[in-house]
Amino acid sequence: MSGPPTSGPPAEITPLGDAALVVRSALAPGLRADLAARPLLGVRETVPALDVLTVLYDPLGTGPEALAAALRERLAGLRSLEATPGRLHVLPVTFDGPDLGWCARQVGLGEAELVRALEEVTLTVAFLGFTPGFAFLTGLPPPLQMPRLRTPRQRVPAGSVALGGPWAGVYPRETPGGWRIVGHTAVPLFDLGRPEPVLWGPGDRVHFVAADA
Repeated sequence: MSGPPTSGPPAEITPLGDAALVVRSALAPGLRADLAARPLLGVRETVPALDVLTVLYDPLGTGPEALAAALRERLAGLRSLEATPGRLHVLPVTFDGPDLGWCARQVGLGEAELVRALEEVTLTVAFLGFTPGFAFLTGLPPPLQMPRLRTPRQRVPAGSVALGGPWAGVYPRETPGGWRIVGHTAVPLFDLGRPEPVLWGPGDRVHFVAADA
């Protein structure tokens, strides 16, 4: 049940149990958005991860072969995620984190220069995880990718903007964490009172801007 679509990057579609298919493709975020806009018969839910989309379906409404064929057809019509970007979130950040100076020294920059470098980056939500509303943001150039703390902090305040390995992220609520904190934002990332509780989704773009700029 695997094979590439008729055009675009190759994809692999494999069964997961008797009511789900796993799609592995760089176009997985775009496929999820497409399925949300144009649902397929029998599809109950989609669960995103990095370049992976798990599609849960009702076996009474569709079968694995028919669904796999329909998914390949959708993938064939998709362009790359960069060509069809998601929403843009401009996130005001106060760059006052306890690790800002350390991170700046690692790349031979002053703190203000590091802030400007972070403002110039376009990040993309790869997937959500860890805690509700936490987005793993991809797109950091190698010089800005920072090693995680050897010993995680027991308490990281809500709104903390942090760097960890190839990722950037913003902590939606106070939790333990091992990433390098460079600042904080007052924007609520998870709010059950909103129609969409989570601020962002896979494929969305994120720009950090200095709050006092």
